[in-house]
Amino acid sequence: MIEIQYMRPWHLDQVYQIELDSFVIPWTRRDFEKELKNNLAIYIVALENTEVIGYAGMWHVVNEGHIVNVAVKEGKRRRGVGSELIKRLTEIALEKEMMGLTLEVRMSNAAGQRLYHKFGFKAEGIRGRYYSDTGEDAIIMWKYLDGR
Repeated sequence: MIEIQYMRPWHLDQVYQIELDSFVIPWTRRDFEKELKNNLAIYIVALENTEVIGYAGMWHVVNEGHIVNVAVKEGKRRRGVGSELIKRLTEIALEKEMMGLTLEVRMSNAAGQRLYHKFGFKAEGIRGRYYSDTGEDAIIMWKYLDGR
């Protein structure tokens, strides 16, 4: 059974390993340490027993949530972990009375796009050459929570 809880410092080693395994240009462990101290940041982890199998984070800016990262441990993907993380971020956004959630996703990340569409995110624009590793464009996606 998967449990979702707020990220704590003792989760960082496992979160950082997932980050390294998931991204070509990963965040540093220090980046995550700073995020845990950032008053605008909200980070959650998916736990299976005591093992971190995924994480997600967003920034609460004024009345919006900007999802900055979502990752699931290799070998634990395609089991609904990403869905549970997005579902919980959406619940948190509603609890905090945010009007919507936004994120960027790589043009080539079809699995990510399917996940976000499943939760009602819609493509609203393109950020050209957004990803510095490849120069790939990002799709800007929004999910409105205020009834639009």
